[in-house]
Amino acid sequence: MSADVLALLRDALGERVDTRPASLHDARADKSGHAAAGTPLAVVHAASVDDVRATLRIATATRTPVVTRGAGTGLAGGANAGGGEIALSVRDMTRILEVRADDLIAVVEPGILNGDLNAALAPQGLWWAPDPASRAISTVGGNIATGAGGLLCAKYGVVRDAVLGVDLVLADGRLLHLGHRSVKGVTGLDLTSLVIGSEGTLGVVVGATLKLRRAVPGEVRTLAATFPDVRAAAVASAAVTASGVQPAIMELMDAASLAAVHRLLQLPAPTPGAAQLTIQTDGPAAAAEAEAIADVLRGVGGTVAVAADAEEGERLLTVRRSMHPAMETLGTTLIEDVSVPRSALPAMFDEIARVEREHGLAIPTVAHAGDGNLHPNFVFDGPDVPPEVWAAADDLFRAALRLGGTLTGEHGVGVLKRRWLVDELGEDQWELQRGIQRVFDPLGIMNPGKVFAP
Repeated sequence: MSADVLALLRDALGERVDTRPASLHDARADKSGHAAAGTPLAVVHAASVDDVRATLRIATATRTPVVTRGAGTGLAGGANAGGGEIALSVRDMTRILEVRADDLIAVVEPGILNGDLNAALAPQGLWWAPDPASRAISTVGGNIATGAGGLLCAKYGVVRDAVLGVDLVLADGRLLHLGHRSVKGVTGLDLTSLVIGSEGTLGVVVGATLKLRRAVPGEVRTLAATFPDVRAAAVASAAVTASGVQPAIMELMDAASLAAVHRLLQLPAPTPGAAQLTIQTDGPAAAAEAEAIADVLRGVGGTVAVAADAEEGERLLTVRRSMHPAMETLGTTLIEDVSVPRSALPAMFDEIARVEREHGLAIPTVAHAGDGNLHPNFVFDGPDVPPEVWAAADDLFRAALRLGGTLTGEHGVGVLKRRWLVDELGEDQWELQRGIQRVFDPLGIMNPGKVFAP
């Protein structure tokens, strides 16, 4: 059967069908540290909508599972392709099809990187706001698939707030144009929002109409504040939120993550136990807002340093953006992604400390403190997550739910969190969502085993 599928793919797509062992191996894994069991049949490097449609028609005719991939930078195993599956890569679909400065929209293909898109928009005084810390390596399509957030979402929103429409190829090869180009649009059910964050289980995103912003006037101001411990830094971030001043970026790093990044970047070692908040303001009032925030931070015990210029500010943010590479130097990392109400951030750090004590593990943690999204990291040796790490993660996830939070703020469910999905959704909603998925994909060939599992 697999030989028949490969023959059909090659007849339709020629050299875009890749069966090199290295390519098949790479398609099994992402940045989560998880790898799928077995090896995919092939990697299809789609270059057009027609390539995607042809692949899915063959997949439907032969009942072959399809896993859509972008840059492979996901952190939940959601795009990992395993035995008997087609890995459908849209990474080569990188065109900007249209930019309308008057309407503040761009139409793009899914494989374009966030950073490349904004570099192309900048000369027109435009930008697309979603900024995962991985903007230099993550794709717009991957952002849409996971419902990504990132550093700027407290002020400028997440991907769901910045996408007006998507072009979606269904499992049987039909092409749908969902959403609209207008600012408003409430005709029928909001299928665009349903697709955002669906992790390839409903179809393949082959295009997106994005909501742009005009470049923010004025200069940014960046500051860093250190605190004796992570709870004090979390309390300080809550104080900034309560003050009414809205920073563009507010990132928190605990002592372990800060020390790891300093080692990676060959910076002087930070004070033992110290945690850091890195905050950036923008817009015409950036300087005044930075001073107001600095006063708040000093008032709750922070030692504050304000960057002298934009270059120094970017160096401060580089420390935060280097978190994932720093974790990779420590071993295999399970990078988690819980979110809680912003006022509950100190309590969540208390829970992480409790989990560390009770399970005998170190859990380096960073947080998008402006929106309550935490990334606890479980570091271990070897390719497989040990049972004791899963036990600690289970404890941590349930703590986030008790605090009114959620299992994932931006990474998605993938394979790593599917066992806890019903705990958050409840049985009735879980069954309803499964039913919706079957409407889009009645044969169950789109990213099977991801997000929803028995």
